[in-house]
Amino acid sequence: MSADLIAGFLSGAVLIIAIGAQNSFVLRQGIRREYVLAIVLTCATADALLIAAGIAGLGALIQSAPVVLTVARYGGAAFLMAYGWLAVRRALRVHQLVVDSGKGTSLGAAMATCLAFTFLNPHVYLDTVILLGSLSSQRGIHGRWLFGGGAIAASFVWFFALGFGARLLGPLFSKPVAWRILDSLIASIMFALAISLLRA
Repeated sequence: MSADLIAGFLSGAVLIIAIGAQNSFVLRQGIRREYVLAIVLTCATADALLIAAGIAGLGALIQSAPVVLTVARYGGAAFLMAYGWLAVRRALRVHQLVVDSGKGTSLGAAMATCLAFTFLNPHVYLDTVILLGSLSSQRGIHGRWLFGGGAIAASFVWFFALGFGARLLGPLFSKPVAWRILDSLIASIMFALAISLLRA
């Protein structure tokens, strides 16, 4: 197996596997078993497009126009604060936190939230477009695309494992208190990320 492919896979995995807004959302959807395939495909495909764009040179363009990241930073912070508040409200309403209580949102709403977590997060551009793009540029024309392919593979493996592996936690989350704890953690993560964006 190509060293460039392996390096890309490991680099992508290190950047993707973190408790952030997007991963928290995927985890929650996976535990609820709500539109999991659509969500993980959207996340992984979006990552693939952003990684490819970074390798193709978009990362250098964004670095030359910092206003793009500034707009994304404030928009992302506002979105994270709003989603964090929704998580707080869910944590305070026990009767809404039962796993088998039915679909909580429509497919359209879930997809819109997923896309917002993906594209309103400046860290996504820093990680996938700029950082991975920069790392790949050191590997020549052929090597950079192998590196990108490895990073894209890591994204697909991670999101599918997270989304579909989350259902193993189903018995634990049959208890409303577990949902209350999860939503409290999600709210804390969202607020912390929003504050970090505003302070950046």
